[in-house]
Amino acid sequence: MTKNSFAFEQSLAELETLVRKMESGEMSLEASLTAFEQGIRLTRDCQKALANAEQKVQKLISQNGVLTTEPFDQDDKGGPTNLTETDSHTSERGR
Repeated sequence: MTKNSFAFEQSLAELETLVRKMESGEMSLEASLTAFEQGIRLTRDCQKALANAEQKVQKLISQNGVLTTEPFDQDDKGGPTNLTETDSHTSERGR
């Protein structure tokens, strides 16, 4: 990870910790407000990172040498639903 990269997993873990502390009901009002503010910042940072990742995925999708954007749909099992036959074989080899 580079110095400028965003640590998504770390931020998400921090957010989960904040939520647990706030849900415990043992924080003062002032501490709860501070934690809430930090949680909002972490949430926005995570949302921004997810949006950037989605854009990168869309840029990587190509069809006949032309980059296109396609939605990343998931089936009931959590897998992508818009793979072509060629894509599914490529995905299997990459695992």
